Amino acid sequence: MSQQKPLISHLLEMRNKLLRAIASVLLVFICLVYWANDIYHYMAIPLMQALPDSSSMIATDVAAPFFAPFKLTLVLSFFIAIPYVLFQVWSFVAPGLYKHEKRLVVPLLTSSTLLFYLGIAFAYYVVFPVVFGFFASAAPEGVEVATDISSYLSFILKLFFAFGLAFEIPVAVVLLCWAGVTTPEELKKKRPYIVVGAFIVGMFLTPPDIISQTMLAIPMLILFEGGLIAARFYSKDEDESEDDEDTPEESEQK
Repeated sequence: MSQQKPLISHLLEMRNKLLRAIASVLLVFICLVYWANDIYHYMAIPLMQALPDSSSMIATDVAAPFFAPFKLTLVLSFFIAIPYVLFQVWSFVAPGLYKHEKRLVVPLLTSSTLLFYLGIAFAYYVVFPVVFGFFASAAPEGVEVATDISSYLSFILKLFFAFGLAFEIPVAVVLLCWAGVTTPEELKKKRPYIVVGAFIVGMFLTPPDIISQTMLAIPMLILFEGGLIAARFYSKDEDESEDDEDTPEESEQK
């Protein structure tokens, strides 16, 4: 029974953290759902500006005018609540971390959140106008461009996630170097392969057009170089001397 109590308490704590995270998303959603149509209209501005004056978006499904803004607002609520969700994750795992691990996790959680937001902003303000302008101008003569609102939502959410995750490259590089998996010097030697890999990833994460692929690959390479610079400040060798420190939970057990 003495071994089961800690496990049960951890499971209960994890459940409470999860419920708080879900509640934060629902709370933000409740605050935003009244403006769901306005939010969708704002997200559709890059496409509407690229379409001819005589064109407009359409809804091919009966329930699409309701569900598309509803779904977008729910996803946006999760994006907004990410800092609190990550805080719940941090508060759950923090008791079992060493001191030097805590010093690393806090800046990484902060930077990863900001980079995710930056990736979404880059997609909306830089990529969308270029991509939609290209698509609208590439339509064959006699073809009227009229995008379905559900298809447009799926398209922009895919790009949001792609750019949001791609902008996490510096965090991934720092973690790999800090964990001792690789070093900045080794990654520099593999730079040609990483360049090719960035364009391959861009091909899989973006629509099948060279513009969006390139506009994802180039920031990924820039962020990779930034990750190499940041990784110099985190050394596995320096932290190994602190590995014999007890975690707070181990100290309590003693």
